[in-house]
Amino acid sequence: MSFSVLLYAWKPLIEIALLWLVIYHILLFFEGTRALQVLRGITIVLLAFFIFQRLNLEVLDWLLTKLFGISIIAMLVIFHPEIRQGLARLGQRHLFGTSLRQEELDFILKEICKAADNLSRNKIGALIAIENKDPLAGYVESGVGIDSRTSAELLEAIFTPNNPLHDGGLIIQHGRIIAAGCLFPITPNQELSRIFGTRHRAALGLSEETDAIIIIVSEERQDISLVYRGKLNKDLGPEGLFTRIKEIMAAKGN
Repeated sequence: MSFSVLLYAWKPLIEIALLWLVIYHILLFFEGTRALQVLRGITIVLLAFFIFQRLNLEVLDWLLTKLFGISIIAMLVIFHPEIRQGLARLGQRHLFGTSLRQEELDFILKEICKAADNLSRNKIGALIAIENKDPLAGYVESGVGIDSRTSAELLEAIFTPNNPLHDGGLIIQHGRIIAAGCLFPITPNQELSRIFGTRHRAALGLSEETDAIIIIVSEERQDISLVYRGKLNKDLGPEGLFTRIKEIMAAKGN
């Protein structure tokens, strides 16, 4: 059997595999944004469109062609913030993930822990979320973009009282401070002790929806806490905070 015949026979399977690979990465790219559900719906329409074409179902093919055209226009209009951010991330080559060298990661974590320690000593509150596997793109959009290298000095400056960005959460993504003044969801858990304020409730709320590693500095109690997957680790010093973050990252295979 000639190569051309084999290629013709396997062409549909190759097309399906490539289409599925592209769709899979697009879904991962928009995970955590409000566009995800619409993208899933469009994915189903695309697959149905492909199947109907192969089966020569002309009426259904025509209907889906019209529907797909309308949905693309609607997505461009409604979800332009996510698309803009997605193109920016693509330009930074973060679409298929990125990794930091171990020494770079350790330096960034030490800067975060140093800042948390200094803030607690100075009775300054802070809320810092470190993106893990689940993207935080939707929460980044709610804040003010920064995109700067992570340093203890900058973290402390952002949370200094009277700074316009000191309220809300700060997000670290791919080792960089990506946004500040972000809004995190408040946990609906009514059993949480009343000694915990809005920062702790926002940290727990975000941890219930994502696998982010969230650090809270309490200005009232001058302590440092870490929240991960709904579990609160209280009264951590800078060394304990560093060790706990490393444990979480090692367990997740980061």
